[in-house]
Amino acid sequence: MTYSIVARDKDTGELGVAVQSHYFQVGPVVPWAIAGVGAVATQSMVNVSFGPLGLDYLKAGYTAEQALKALLAADSEPQSRQVSIVDASGGVATHTGAKCIPAAGHRTGDGFSVQANLMEKDTVWDAMFEAYTSTQGPLPERMLAALEAAEAEGGDIRGRQSAAMLVVTGAPTGRSWEDRVIELRVEDAPDPNSELRRLLRVKRAYMALNEGDRASDAGDQATAAAKLREALELAPEMVEISFWGGLGMAQNGMVDAGCDLMMTAVKKNRRWIETLDRLVASERLASDLAEEIKSKLTSTAAHQ
Repeated sequence: MTYSIVARDKDTGELGVAVQSHYFQVGPVVPWAIAGVGAVATQSMVNVSFGPLGLDYLKAGYTAEQALKALLAADSEPQSRQVSIVDASGGVATHTGAKCIPAAGHRTGDGFSVQANLMEKDTVWDAMFEAYTSTQGPLPERMLAALEAAEAEGGDIRGRQSAAMLVVTGAPTGRSWEDRVIELRVEDAPDPNSELRRLLRVKRAYMALNEGDRASDAGDQATAAAKLREALELAPEMVEISFWGGLGMAQNGMVDAGCDLMMTAVKKNRRWIETLDRLVASERLASDLAEEIKSKLTSTAAHQ
């Protein structure tokens, strides 16, 4: 009893699923995806095996349509299932069984499908379709727009509870832990779509921070600084970004500016200062620099 979207970004090759339901922990159940293979959403009297089995069929060379037919042919209650598949080429196949609880239906487009069941209105999937196709930007944000449109149209007749988003890269490495670009779950919340949007924003901030770290390691300090600014603008409330970003600045010779940034974290919790000693103990920070930073942070904190 859920609304969801499966999609492939034709520019990046990313594959994704986003979902919301009045159901505890929808994330482990509905969304499935493997980079370079495809994505599956399985829902409505859910047969969870449709997720991994559907991906297995795609890995074996089936198209989305062929994989869907194989899943339904082996199922004991296909009339109660709703399932959608997008393959790595952008092929889409969707099934809404005749016994799915109304309002239930789906709509497919170029490389994507939106589907829903037990909705307040039978206009939900059309609203999702229009929101996805009219929204600009990266795949995750467009999928989230589809979820928000579903909710604005009335959503699940029972209300709201959980949401999830899974996005895999369009340039697969074969290392699944790296290929999952975004994996977010809201297990139980009064407004799961809003919480999912917040988590996506924070995820983007940490992605920017990590890109900055890689740029810094490569000697590109201008890019590193730009990415740090981006991370701070996206999630200013995340004091960990301020601490590690400031520490990186200090390690690159900008001690005063780095300490000013680190103070954002220290103001929240002075134990961040103790963290410096832990970094020295694990040989991740030079002891003389740690002492200089600690002195500046302690002095500033004493005057605030």
